[in-house]
This record gives sequence, C-alpha cells and structure tokens, in this order.
Amino acid sequence: LNHGGQVDDEVYAGLVIGHPAMKNPTLVVLTDRNDLDDQLFGQFLRCSEILRQRPVQAESVEQLRELLKVSSGGVVFTTVHKFAEESGQFPLLTERDNVVVMADEAHRSQYGFKARRTTDKETGAERFSYGFARNIRDALPNASFIGFTGTPVELNDANTRAVFGDYVSVYDIQRAVQDQATVPIYYEARVIKLSFEDTAIESIDDEFDEVTETEEATTREQLKTKWATLEAMVGDDDRIKLLAKDLVDHFETRLEAMDGKAMVVCMSRRICVDLYNEIVALRPQWHSEDDEQGFVKVIMTGSAADGPEWQPHIRSKNRRKKLAAQFKKASSPFKLVIVRDMWLTGFDCPSAHTMYIDKPMRGHGLMQAIARVNRVFGQKPGGLIVDYLGIGASLQQALRTYTESGGEGTTTIDLAEAVAALQKNYETCRDMLHGLDWSAWQDGT
Repeated sequence: LNHGGQVDDEVYAGLVIGHPAMKNPTLVVLTDRNDLDDQLFGQFLRCSEILRQRPVQAESVEQLRELLKVSSGGVVFTTVHKFAEESGQFPLLTERDNVVVMADEAHRSQYGFKARRTTDKETGAERFSYGFARNIRDALPNASFIGFTGTPVELNDANTRAVFGDYVSVYDIQRAVQDQATVPIYYEARVIKLSFEDTAIESIDDEFDEVTETEEATTREQLKTKWATLEAMVGDDDRIKLLAKDLVDHFETRLEAMDGKAMVVCMSRRICVDLYNEIVALRPQWHSEDDEQGFVKVIMTGSAADGPEWQPHIRSKNRRKKLAAQFKKASSPFKLVIVRDMWLTGFDCPSAHTMYIDKPMRGHGLMQAIARVNRVFGQKPGGLIVDYLGIGASLQQALRTYTESGGEGTTTIDLAEAVAALQKNYETCRDMLHGLDWSAWQDGT
C-alpha cells in the first residue's frame, strides 16, 4: 500500500479493520477492460448486503467527479481509459485523503508518468500528454493506491513497485498449488528444430518485448516486422506439416486419458491459418464453418483487407465472445483453439489442460499464458505445457522471477521425470501384489 509515497502501516491496518483514521473511505476499483469492469462490478453488486451499500459504475469522468464529491463512503468502479487526457494536465477530481484506489491487472495499463509530445496537424502547436498513471494521480493527488497483479514488471516508466509501493502480500503459484487453488504445471519439450542458433530466439524476443512493452496493439503489430525472418523459418511449410502431425497425435492421446480443451499459441496470423489448414487436412471431421460446430477454430482479429483464405477465421467481436463462451463450456465440441495473442490473459477455461507453444515468449507474458491451463477442474491432475520452439529456459527464468521462493520447488515438472517416477512406483506396487490376481482393478467394485 503506497500512501503519499510511503508505506503507511496505520493506513493499511485501518483499511483492513475499519480504523477510524480512514473515516469510512471511498473505494475506487480501477480496471483496464470493460468486460473485467463488468465482471468485478457484478461480484461486488451481489455482495451489497455485506458492503452495506450499493456499488456504482462510473459511465464518464463527469459522473466519477460527482460520485467522489461525497465526504466519505462509496464503492465506485471505473476504467483507466476515462483518465485519458490529450490537452495537458488532467483535472482534479478530489483532494480527499480517504480515497483508496484498488487497481486490478496492475501489470499492464497502470503506468505512464513521462510526458509525450505530439504536434497538432492543423495548427502545428505542440502538446504534452501523460500516461494513465500520471493522470490518475493528478485527479486523485492524496489517494492511496493498491495494485493487484500476478506479473509485476520492472521496466523504465513501467515499474510496478515504483508505481504502487512495496509488496503488502505475495501469494505465488507455489502457494496456490499447495493450497490446491491451482493445479501443478508439467512441461514437455517436443521441439521441432529450426536452422539457426537457439540464442537467436532470445535476442529477437528480448528486443521485441523491450520496444513494445507499453505500446498499443496497432504499434506492436507494426513492430512485429522485426520478427519477419524468424516467422518465415517457424512458418516453413514442411515444419508446419510436422507440427500439425505431432500436435494431432499428441492431443488425441491426451484426450484418450482425459477429456478437456487445448490451446495452440503461434507466432503470426499466417501461421495460425496455415496450421489450421494442415490440421483439418489430417482430420477433416474437425472442421466446420458453423461457429457452434467444429473441433478446432482460429481466434484472431482482421479486416476486409486480409486475403480470402483468412476471412473464414476473422469474426466480429460478438462472434468471438460467443466462441469464447462455447470453448469455456466443457461439454462443447470445440476442443482445440489456435491463437496468436488472444485469450492469453484474463481468459479462464478450467477444462483447458494443454497448451502448445510455438512462439517465442518470456517474462510476464509467458506467465500469463501458462496460467490458462493451471485452473482446477474436476479430476484434472495438472496442466501441460508442450514446447515446440525451445522456450524451456525462458519458462524457468519466468518462474524464478514470479515466485517468492525464486523458483525453488515451483519449477515445472519435466514429463520424462514424471513418467520415470510413475514407472518406479508401478513396479513397486506390482512387486507388492506378486502372486495375487489383481486383474479386476479396472472394473471391479
């Protein structure tokens, strides 16, 4: 909890136990997506009796200002985009010091203190604008800020602890697995070799992430031309054929043991489409042009300017939303989804137990992605990450970075080691039961 630039234990304790010093604070719940805002608001709304007040969603900055005019109390939901300001300093909303801002997903959009210079195309006048973080603090100069994130980052002008203060509480994936709040993550390397050194992947990926960490999606798309050479190698026709064959065989074997869903992460939209075509060539019955039917789908954005081969995979936001709901439904025929960037953050499908990664990934982006398969669901024993591009070292580094123990005891379990342990225990049990007829173990009562 960062209060006035300092960690203030009294304010934190007051927040937790309702200390009179807080004078019945106003809570502002800040998110970076409308759907997340709706989801959290719905949760709080259902708890109105416990809160002893009805939370409110601010539809505009003007309404937010009105909601903050009260002297105390209130739970207000808003998104960071309402703090956009193109003409200079953001207007003051309130000077009260008993406002507590709870910023969810604090790893993404809660940064931006440096001035950015723009030039008016008509007048030629220069303007300076700031990121959301500066604007929010101009609007609420005396508020306290709490940030929630699973993946804090440490970059220039995007440093989670610099923005929100030191950690109040850490609950990492090791504790989550111990508490059975999530399932363990297993790792299997099935790398399809490329014709260059492994270090090339890391250097290209480092450069791309460093340049685009705080950029908008459109800018990131333009900057991905830096990946052109690597993308051409990863998307080579022969390699895609090998990938499709191995992936189909592997996933069918997984489904024989345990029903569920899988995600495939590719480098580019072209590779997504090419991989889809190769998969349905092997399994024609998996294809359907009907959104409510079909075993495999590609989820990606696009426009009318994209080629005719891509158009069947380019859907409206509403259609993608319906497909997301269908994929989350465990009983639906939609079992395998191919993505580039979509559904890798903030997307919960508990029945998903396998992720095939064929894209350079690292750091918080990788941690966000693998969390798609660690949700608890029925008898699901764990999530499996299948690595086709050699990201094992990046995965271990991310686990070291984003676990309180520095990765001790939380590293992913290599599948070969798991199989060897199973074989050892199987042989022990077989020896113990020597001479006994235990053939009815599968169908006995």
